[in-house]
Amino acid sequence: MKINFSKISALSLLFLFNHPDAANAAGFAARNAARHFVLTETKQKEVAPITGTVLDEKNLPMPGVTVKNVTTGKAVQTDVNGKFTLEAGPEDSISISFLGYQTATQKVGTQTALNFKLVPAQTELKEVKVVGVGYGTQAVREVTSAVAHVGPEDFRQSGARTPLDLIQGKVAGLNLTRTGGSNPNSGISVQLRGAVTVTGSASPLFVIDGIPGGNPDLLKQDDIESIDILKDGSGAAIYGTTANAGVIIITTKRGKKGVTQVDYSAYYRKEYLQRRLDFLTPAEYKAKIASGQLNRPDAGGATDFVDMLINHGNFSQNHNLAFSGGGENSSYRASLNYNNFEGIAKENGRKEYALRLSMNQSALEGRVRAQVDLATNFNNANLLGGGGWENEQTRDPTLSNFNADGSYRFYPTSTNEYARLFQETNRRRQQTTSANGKVDIDIVKGLTGTVFGSVVRDSRVDGGYRKKASEFSTENSSSVGGGYGFKSDFLQQDFAFEPQLQYKTTIAEKHSITALAAYSYRYQVAESASLANAGFINDSFEENNLGAVPVNIKTTSISSNKTDNTLIALLTRVNYAYNGKYLAQFIIRREGSSRFGDNNKFGYFPSVSAGWIISDEDFAKKWTFVNNLKLRAGYGITGNSGFENYASKVTMNTGGIYLFPDNEYRQTYGPDRNPNPNLKWEVKHELNFGVDFSLWNNRLRGTLDVFDRTTKDLLDTYTSPQPPFIQDRIYTNVGQMSSKGIELGLGFQAMKRADFSWDMDATFSTLKNTLDSYSNDFYKVTYKTFAPIGGAGDLRDAVVTYEGREIGEFWGKRFAGFTPDGKWLFYNHRGEKVSNAEIDVNPNSATKDIVKLGNAIPRYYASWTNTFNYKQWSLRTFLRGKFDYSILNTNALSYGNAYTWTGNLLQRAFDKDAQIKDTYMYSDYYLESGSFVKLDELTIAYNFKPKVKAIRNLRLYLTGQNLATITGYSGTDPDFVQDTGMNAGVDGRSAYPSTRSFIFGVNVGF
Repeated sequence: MKINFSKISALSLLFLFNHPDAANAAGFAARNAARHFVLTETKQKEVAPITGTVLDEKNLPMPGVTVKNVTTGKAVQTDVNGKFTLEAGPEDSISISFLGYQTATQKVGTQTALNFKLVPAQTELKEVKVVGVGYGTQAVREVTSAVAHVGPEDFRQSGARTPLDLIQGKVAGLNLTRTGGSNPNSGISVQLRGAVTVTGSASPLFVIDGIPGGNPDLLKQDDIESIDILKDGSGAAIYGTTANAGVIIITTKRGKKGVTQVDYSAYYRKEYLQRRLDFLTPAEYKAKIASGQLNRPDAGGATDFVDMLINHGNFSQNHNLAFSGGGENSSYRASLNYNNFEGIAKENGRKEYALRLSMNQSALEGRVRAQVDLATNFNNANLLGGGGWENEQTRDPTLSNFNADGSYRFYPTSTNEYARLFQETNRRRQQTTSANGKVDIDIVKGLTGTVFGSVVRDSRVDGGYRKKASEFSTENSSSVGGGYGFKSDFLQQDFAFEPQLQYKTTIAEKHSITALAAYSYRYQVAESASLANAGFINDSFEENNLGAVPVNIKTTSISSNKTDNTLIALLTRVNYAYNGKYLAQFIIRREGSSRFGDNNKFGYFPSVSAGWIISDEDFAKKWTFVNNLKLRAGYGITGNSGFENYASKVTMNTGGIYLFPDNEYRQTYGPDRNPNPNLKWEVKHELNFGVDFSLWNNRLRGTLDVFDRTTKDLLDTYTSPQPPFIQDRIYTNVGQMSSKGIELGLGFQAMKRADFSWDMDATFSTLKNTLDSYSNDFYKVTYKTFAPIGGAGDLRDAVVTYEGREIGEFWGKRFAGFTPDGKWLFYNHRGEKVSNAEIDVNPNSATKDIVKLGNAIPRYYASWTNTFNYKQWSLRTFLRGKFDYSILNTNALSYGNAYTWTGNLLQRAFDKDAQIKDTYMYSDYYLESGSFVKLDELTIAYNFKPKVKAIRNLRLYLTGQNLATITGYSGTDPDFVQDTGMNAGVDGRSAYPSTRSFIFGVNVGF
């Protein structure tokens, strides 16, 4: 009998204990109830907290291990010391599970403490390596297009100014050129598989955590998980008209199930001048004057003007602190970053503060999954320094930056660049922010619905001031002696909304199908404004009160702008696999853009690719040295909509300011662009054949790709007849260009011993880029010129690209020697030595005397990485090079000529160029081989085995970057000379100095 006292009322109790029979009965019941309560209490005491420790096969504590009471279903995770506490009874069983280890189970019995030692799983799970392919991921084994994957283990070791620095030289066919050298405020030129456009966007599309057109400024090296590159059209077609130049997919790190982990990374960098042009020192210059080799006065000074611009005390640092963890249904990762990058130039650097947060949550037994990412970056940049090198290295070194009284000295024909650093400011304050969210819902078995949305906001304010005493203000004829200030702002916002449906199924155990259908909406709006004013009577306000000086048409400038564009698309992708070894992929995207003309608002971008895993065939089983062998073939069409907004429309702009009959000056307006309702995207057709292989127990692995791509309907501005057109120029689709190439990536495990290993990775690529045509029946252009030489004299453009010929060809005069009095001689088209006046330099002339002199585009690219590991030490070397191309040495052209230049000169002016007694000339005399091999990185590191349980890992490293360059080129560092796009091959006269960097860093995990 069981009595529930909670259901006995006060009246019932009164009756029971006042009636004799009832009292006896109640006493009996109470005794039995008491006996029952004792038994229940005893049972409850049997469920007690059980403690324990989980160790791995090396007797080290294992944090984040799942400890589950199989009987009750309750579960906990071990802490950082591998310890746990869980309630259990004697009859309960405790299960211990962790990925990669065998599950262990024990019955509690009479024990109050349980200790577990896990052993690795006897049958190890094969790691399924996945790559980003756009709108999802795909197992490497199933990929049928040309996709390159670079993970943290392959990244350059440290010191990245942009995320692309991490993969410099790591992907065959991807060429990265930093023409600004180590300038912390410079960008990077990116080209994949050659040039694909003349006037359109030449940069690949960046997709960051699913955000199409994501901003790489938001990324820090320690937050990046992987970088995937969609190299061919069969994969990139999924992104339509934004994918002509390829797609770079960047995935950031996310939290994982387990206890909270803290990771701290930091590095410190010091830079030194690596290469200076061979200009005369002050002592050498004075000696030339004294010997009569230079017929000019000695001003009495001795100044190294370049050295005065150098920031010898530069010191850069980067710090990243990340927290991550998660439970059964949620995970998170948050990181904070601070960096202070100082350039080798004075007043040249930037400070950044960044925050990144990612969260994942699942619900309804994992059927609903949500993901949110937030990132923001504050950039405070000093843009004042970093230039003026040509001016300072070519100035007469017997002059000075100062007058006798210590004030700054100004010269009428040049700028005192050193004084600028103290009399002017030029600053940028920028905030870039992104937010994106994604929700996945498993609707039915195999069918998943996804909703993705994102916004990216880039806002910056630039401002600067030039003091009253500055050289600019004292020489400003419109406001002599008045201060000058300027300010501008820019805001760009990008919105994306992309709902998707994905269905996966397997039919008859052999037919695997994955189908994706999606809608994409993207909207971009950008606006800017700028204001400048001059004539400030004091320097107190700087640029912060530009209205303090009355607006004047001669001293005030005002401008503003706003543009937007919309892109929408429907897309689908189907992946099919038969028996796991015959693979196929089909993509089609229908896309429209507001930039297109009214007659071509939408286009289709299809692709197809296939793969065959030969190594899975029965006949290949006897090839014991083959671990994996896969053939791939793909064809795809992509587009380029990266041109100016409203390019197809008639737009209005300002004309001149005229005096009207009422004696008032008024602004005039009128159309400044011809309409083109037929304007459309550039379209690229690409065919790719590839093979992926892994041999000799995976010791040798690699990928080989051969591609052939043709871009049609190239966009450019052509001469249009008037009438019927309003203007004499029209932007339209006419030309065609193509590129063909081979790409090879190799990895080799050269040696593996108990305490020592040696691994190698290498890439190689070659490319031929051709301008097939630039004319049609209506518009005729037989050649285009590029790469302006600049400088004194009428030197024109160095590169002439003819229809049917390769991009980047130098065309010019052939040097034939000098006359006895030092005048130039060149070969004409008949092979005769003639003077410059007798040379026909018209590129379109039938009797032209200019010829092809070389090519500015490297024919071959290569890199080689070696990684050595000995016990806890590691050493990595990274070499890369570019080969078989030419560079025009404009410094030699202008400053190796003592006959024409009156400032400082290169040493060659007194040996190789000493006989020149003539003006500046462009010819093959100044064309040099740009081929080089560079020891780009060397890193030595030590990985500690911390005995402190709270520390997971600790690594210290020392890295040297740009340590040595082997080249025959006599100009600046050939690696920093533009060699991508159409304007390649001219070594600028004011290049940022090449530097050698040394980095000390630490990585520690808690």
